[in-house]
Amino acid sequence: MGDGALPGSLTVDAFDVRVADIADIDLERLQALSISVGWPHRAEDWQFVREVGHGFVALDEIDRVLASAMWFPHGDDFATIGMVMTSPRLQALGVGDWLMKRVLSASAGRTYRLNATRAALALYRSLGFIGHRTVFQCQGEARRSEHAAPAQAVRRLEAVDLAAVTALDERAFGISRAGLMARLFRQSVGYGLERDGALVAFALCRPFGRGHVVGPAVAGTDEDAIAVVQPHVDDHDGRFLRLDTHLDEGPFPLFVARSGLRIHDTVLSMSLGAPLTDPSTRAPDRPVTYALATQALG
Repeated sequence: MGDGALPGSLTVDAFDVRVADIADIDLERLQALSISVGWPHRAEDWQFVREVGHGFVALDEIDRVLASAMWFPHGDDFATIGMVMTSPRLQALGVGDWLMKRVLSASAGRTYRLNATRAALALYRSLGFIGHRTVFQCQGEARRSEHAAPAQAVRRLEAVDLAAVTALDERAFGISRAGLMARLFRQSVGYGLERDGALVAFALCRPFGRGHVVGPAVAGTDEDAIAVVQPHVDDHDGRFLRLDTHLDEGPFPLFVARSGLRIHDTVLSMSLGAPLTDPSTRAPDRPVTYALATQALG
């Protein structure tokens, strides 16, 4: 079904709602939407997702932004879906379903992953998405470890490391995200762990929301993941830090909790035609994503 087969307006609760390209909307109006649903996205965070993705908004008759939905393509065959939010007063009136169908139509031919809030689970299931694993949103005031990390060859990443970081991310995520990784790398501080001359773990950290977010972080073992994430915790001692992870057992989630990042909320990773790498299969030769870039980006 082509994009033109979908109506450009929708009558909702006795007033008309029209669709617009998210690229044409002022950042302040997008931020007002995220504030209304309790999401922490700053204008800068909205600008970043617009640079790496595409999407739609629903506008009322006086051009207030009532809802949004975006997709983030990686090649021609895969995309993540995110930034799907609807003003609380309209959440039961079909606006989210209307925008999601536009997203799926505009990005047709791909397989998808997304992270679903509890409020949106029924919508995604009605569209055929299958649930996989819980994502734990961990955040709080970072607390420097009282114990030194085991001696590891951890170092600050530099521009020359981008190719190795991108290749390791692809092994963990299952899809090349070269364009996204290049943009994340430019605005992040990164730490990497090398073994026998090869990068085996990394963690990026950048400004986001109320403070900073750690992610993506990729490693093959909990010990390696801790080694590359701990410097970020130490760098932000006493400041707000966030990390989203699928892991709920083992040394890594215990380290996250002891670092002051407690579970604040959960979402469910879902897919449509694209299986999710099971993080419980991690091994030294099988890296997994220990921390998501964001819930929207995976």
